[in-house]
Amino acid sequence: MLAIDLRGKRAFIAGVGDDKGFGWAIAKALREAGAEIIVGCWTPMLKIFTGALAAGKFDESRKLKDGTLLEFAKVYPLDASFDTPQDVPEEIRENKRYKDVGGYTISEVCQSIKQDFGTVDIFIHSLANGPEVQKPLLETSRSGYLQAISSSAYSYVSLVQHLGPIMNQGGAALSLTYIASECVIPGYGGGMSSAKAALESDTRVLAFEAAKRFGIRCNVISAGPFGSRAAKAIGFIDKMIEYTARNSPLGRQIEAEEVANAAAFLSSSLASAITGTVLYVDSGMHAMGVSLDSPAFT
Repeated sequence: MLAIDLRGKRAFIAGVGDDKGFGWAIAKALREAGAEIIVGCWTPMLKIFTGALAAGKFDESRKLKDGTLLEFAKVYPLDASFDTPQDVPEEIRENKRYKDVGGYTISEVCQSIKQDFGTVDIFIHSLANGPEVQKPLLETSRSGYLQAISSSAYSYVSLVQHLGPIMNQGGAALSLTYIASECVIPGYGGGMSSAKAALESDTRVLAFEAAKRFGIRCNVISAGPFGSRAAKAIGFIDKMIEYTARNSPLGRQIEAEEVANAAAFLSSSLASAITGTVLYVDSGMHAMGVSLDSPAFT
């Protein structure tokens, strides 16, 4: 029987803050396949996430297929907007959600992972942020646009840059994108469509550079719309889910587990010759050129 086997592998998942999003689902899938899981949680969410975890609020969704619970070897604070401590503005350092938390920049987290675990085999980039995502591109400020690019695209580049030296040969890096990188999705603004396009372009370049320098593969999953906490901030996610259900070839919305299964495959030796690829997990929506529920087709 052909199976995904990640026993003896260690995965770092950047962008787990609750039990609803793709990051959580990918953590479960990788653990089901045998990998050890460490995660990075957005610094302002750290106490909420670890508190809920300790209080058992996630126990139902932590259940694995064998009845055991998903365990994290360690949870790190992470704000991927900052590469080094020197990059953190004074107002952020003094913010109550940051003040008592240290070591949350990319370089510090990667150094801590090296000290605590030595190496990693899998890196999952499951984070994005666009402070003006609800604004049309024509109304987006320079600051909002650059923040979207920084948090959602460059953070992947920086994390591969810093994690690469401690990733084992044959390792895999994976990020998550959305079809707005290629097509107009009204309402997905604030520079986020540009950030996703940059992320996909960077993945192709990193597939070459990271293979030569670190011996690792870099891919990206283009996931269909999903009602995570982060996606709900966009404001129209329910409409996009319904649109996919009505117009995709499979005629249904996606499940987080389907994205997670694809991530497990791309992270495994079964995908050893796959790099620089965008894998669509969207019920086939990317293949459609027209909407089936348009009045033009009635």
